[in-house]
Formats: sequence, C-alpha cells, structure tokens
Amino acid sequence: MKVKKAVLPVAGLGTRFIPATKAMAKEMLTVVDKPIIQYAVEEAFDAGIEQIIFVTGRGKKALEDHFDRSYELETMLKTKGKTDLLRQINELVPETGTIVYTRQHDPLGLGHAIWCARDIVGDEPFAVLLADDMIQTPDNKAVLSKMVEKFERFRASVAAVMEVEKDQTDKYGILDASPLEEDMVKINDMVEKPKPEEAPSNLAIVGRYILTPKIWKYLGKKKTGAGGEIQLTDAMKGLLTEQPIFGYKFKGTRFDCGDKVGFQMANLSFSLKRPEMRDQLLDFIKTIKTEA
Repeated sequence: MKVKKAVLPVAGLGTRFIPATKAMAKEMLTVVDKPIIQYAVEEAFDAGIEQIIFVTGRGKKALEDHFDRSYELETMLKTKGKTDLLRQINELVPETGTIVYTRQHDPLGLGHAIWCARDIVGDEPFAVLLADDMIQTPDNKAVLSKMVEKFERFRASVAAVMEVEKDQTDKYGILDASPLEEDMVKINDMVEKPKPEEAPSNLAIVGRYILTPKIWKYLGKKKTGAGGEIQLTDAMKGLLTEQPIFGYKFKGTRFDCGDKVGFQMANLSFSLKRPEMRDQLLDFIKTIKTEA
C-alpha cells in the first residue's frame, strides 16, 4: 500500500520557549519567514502524502488558522496588487479534507499522541513527522521523500537515524543495529533515552518515521516507559518481535527547533540559503565574530 497519510503531533506546550509560547503555539515560531509547522507540511506533501492529521491540544487555534482561508487578508492583498504574497497565502490552503485535526487531551507522550490518530489513519501504513526536527539536505530533497522510496522497496517500517555524541544518548531513542547498505541499517533493538554508559550505540532515531498499521497493537497497550510517558520507541520494540524495522541514515543536518540554540542555528542556516539574504548575513557574522 502507498503511504498516503501523515500524523503530526503538535499538542506540546513549548515550555522551553516561554514567554514566546505563552499565547502562541510553538509550531508557529518562524524559521526565516515560515512557521516551523509549514516546513513539515510541505515536506509531507512533497513526499506524496495526501492527508495530514494534526494531533493538537489547547491553544493551537493559530496553527489551524494558518492552513485556512483569510478573506480579509486576501482581499487587502488583491486590492493592493500584491499578487506574489496573495499566491503564497493561497498555496497554504489545501483542498477540503486534506488536513484533519484530532485532540490529545492528556500529555501522555509521543506514543499516546500518535495513538490518538488511529481511527483516522486506519489499517494502512503512515508517516510521522515531528516538526521540531528540521532537516536540511545537500540536494534539497526532503528526507521523508527518500524514506517513502525505502518503504516501497523494503515494505517495512522505516525510521530516520543519525549518529549523535555519546554524551547525548539520553535525549534520544538509541539503536542496536546492523549495517545493511550504505544508507540503511536493520534495527535489532532500541532503548529510549539510555544513559551514555548503557547505550548500545550512538545511532539515534530522529523525527521521521514510516510505520505499518501493526504498530497500533503495541501503542494500544499504553505501556508507560521513560519519563512515565507512553513512548513510541517501546511500541516499536514490540513491533520488532513481529516485523523488521529499518533505519535510514540520511545525509544532511538536523536542527532541534525545540531547543533555543537549535532554533537559532536553523534560522541562520536556512537564511544563508536565501540568495537575497546571504551576503548581508555573512558580513554581519564576520562583524560579530571579530567583536567576540
């Protein structure tokens, strides 16, 4: 079956960005001139996804409005002849039914957030994108697009993976994996946020997944793990007893936009890719580097 649906968990409160997120969804923070969530949605559509399922919580109205019509703004832009801006905001609005919203009423973890979308996804493979994880690739081809290609070849769940520093393993789901191809590994086991001395490797899962519907069996057990939350990693460990899972070692740079430093790094890196901004920014960087 084709991967046609993507789940985007966006119920988090963004406490690491308070006060900016006191009255605004953290996913609406902008990298250059687009909200973080827009990059994730664009990546999904570029990969052939036909339906986006947002798992939301309270305080996410701005996110919902971002992907809806704004007649007052459209009228103003049309009247002033700002056709390029009008085109940009019109492109944000997909066809009816393309975006669906469901609520995660209790903050019980990533696994629980995904489980909240089970009735909408149904019995078919689906993607999961964590908007906080922004990935910049050398060829500008989205990681999820390449993962869909891998899924169609291997017909099994696939997770995006990368190497992390040994002292950072307690922030990720860490793999015990065997090399398969240049950019693929076969996952043997995984552990959520292990201490560095207990980690089986430094190969970590980051925020892109393609999962088979068998995962619902294990998410439905609602077993709590690290941090007292229902972890996706634990459900994937269960899935491994029945089906293989592969890791895709993408080429590119991943920015953790749920972290203040990672967010600023993403802004700088994505800005430098804009020809109209690059020269001024480089001059400024040289200036502050000299002053530092």
